[in-house]
Amino acid sequence: MTSPQALLVAAAATLFALPVHAEGPYRNPDNKSIYDAGEGSYTVPYKKPTVAEITAALDRIRGYMEATTPTKVVHKDSGVQITDFSQPVADAVVEPSSAEWGIQVYEMGVVHAGLLNSAAVTGDKKYTAMIERHFQFMHDKLPYFKAQEDQFKLKRANSFARFIEPRSLDDSGSMCAALIRARFAKVGPDMRQFIDICSNWVYKKQFRLKDGTLARERPQAVSLWADDMYMGVPALAEMGRLTGKREYYDDAVKNVLQMTGYLFNPQLSLYTHGWNANNPDAPRFYWGRANGWAVLTMSDLLDVLPKDHPGYPKVLAQLRVTLRGIAEQQSGSGLWHQMLDRHDSYLETSASAIFIYVIAHAINQGWISPATYGSIAQAGWVGLSTRINPRGQVEGSCVGTTFASDHIYYYNRPTSVDALHGYGPALLAGAEMIKLLNNPKIEVQVKLRTYHYVPKEAGATNYSHE
Repeated sequence: MTSPQALLVAAAATLFALPVHAEGPYRNPDNKSIYDAGEGSYTVPYKKPTVAEITAALDRIRGYMEATTPTKVVHKDSGVQITDFSQPVADAVVEPSSAEWGIQVYEMGVVHAGLLNSAAVTGDKKYTAMIERHFQFMHDKLPYFKAQEDQFKLKRANSFARFIEPRSLDDSGSMCAALIRARFAKVGPDMRQFIDICSNWVYKKQFRLKDGTLARERPQAVSLWADDMYMGVPALAEMGRLTGKREYYDDAVKNVLQMTGYLFNPQLSLYTHGWNANNPDAPRFYWGRANGWAVLTMSDLLDVLPKDHPGYPKVLAQLRVTLRGIAEQQSGSGLWHQMLDRHDSYLETSASAIFIYVIAHAINQGWISPATYGSIAQAGWVGLSTRINPRGQVEGSCVGTTFASDHIYYYNRPTSVDALHGYGPALLAGAEMIKLLNNPKIEVQVKLRTYHYVPKEAGATNYSHE
C-alpha cells in the first residue's frame, strides 16, 4: 500500500512539472517543503520562470508567425502565385495570411520591435530573419504596386495602399518606428523611402487639435484616442534619433504631455480611452490596451529622448505614476482586466503583455524600483505564459476596438488568436523578462513563500528571526 506521504510527494512532483496549458491548482515549486501548511494553492503556476522556459515561449510565437505571414503576390480570386512582375495586373494582391493579418499593419510594427528585442537577448538570428523577409518583400514590390495603382486606380484596394497613400496614424506611425529601429540595428534593406512616406504623414499631414495634439475626426468630428500616443509619438521620437533634429523630440514630448492633460485621471492614475471636443466631460472608460499604448509610448520615447531634453523628467514622472496605477489593478492571475477598473470584465492578454514589458523594462532601465515591481512583472509573465499555447498562438487578446461610449461594447469585444495585437507585446514581454532575470544588479530572493527582487546595492537582508 502506498503511504499518504508518498502520494503527496507524487502529487507535488506532478504539479511542479505541469506542461503548458495545464490547469491548476498549482503549488510553488520553489518551496521545497511539500508539507508546508502555509503554502498556497494557486490558479496559475506561481514560480520564478526560467530563461529556458521564456526562450521556448518566444520561439513558439516566432515559429507560428513565420508560418502564417506569407510574402507572395497572388491573383486575388484564384490565389495563384504571380511570378512575372514586368507588367502589373489589376487583381494582384499580397497573399492573405491564414491568421487574417497583414505584414504592413500597425500591429506588425510592434511585432518587429518584439523580434528585434528577442534577437538581441537570445542571439538567435531567426528572429531578425523574419524582419528581413518582410522588409525585403516590401522594398522589392513597392514599385510593382505603385505601377498597379497608377494603371488601375485601385485606391485602398491596393495591397501597398498604406505606403502609397497613407491616410491615418494607423497606416504610418507604428511601422515607421519599426523601420527606423531596424535601420539602426542594420536589419533588412534600405527602407528610407518607406520611412520618409510614413514620417511625413505623422509629422505634417495627420489631423491635429489647434494646440498640435494628434487627433482623429472619428467617432466624433474632433476626438482624441489614447491609442494615438503609440500610433504617432514613437515615430516622432525615432525620427529625432534618425535625423538629430530636436523638433521631432519636441513634438513627441508635447503630444505625450498634452494627451495626458486631456485623458489622464490622476485619482485612478489611469488613462481614459478617448475624449471628444464636443463633450469633454463625458463618462470615462479605462480600456486596458489604451493604457498599454500610453505606457509603451512613454517607455519608447524615454529610450531615445536625450536626457538633457526638458521634457525627459516630465515624461519619466508621468510613466512612473501611471505604472503605479496600473500595478494596483493587477488581478490574482497576474493578468489585467479588459476594463482596468472593472474587475468583473474579462482578463485580457495584449494589454497585460504590454504592461509586463514596460514594467520589466522600466526596472532594467532604472526608472522604477525592482523591490515591488519585479514581483509584479514576474507574476504578469506567469499569467501571460498560460495564454501562449503549444502552437505559439497568443490567446485571449481583444480584437480591434473603436473608441466607444458604453461599457457593454467594451465588455463584449471578442478575443481571438487572430488578434495580432497580442503577439508583438508577448515577444517584448518575454525578451524583457529574460533581461530582468539576468540583470546583474538584482538578486531574486525566495523568502516566506514569495519573491523579492532586491537591488544588490541596497544592503543585505536578514531573515534570521523567521
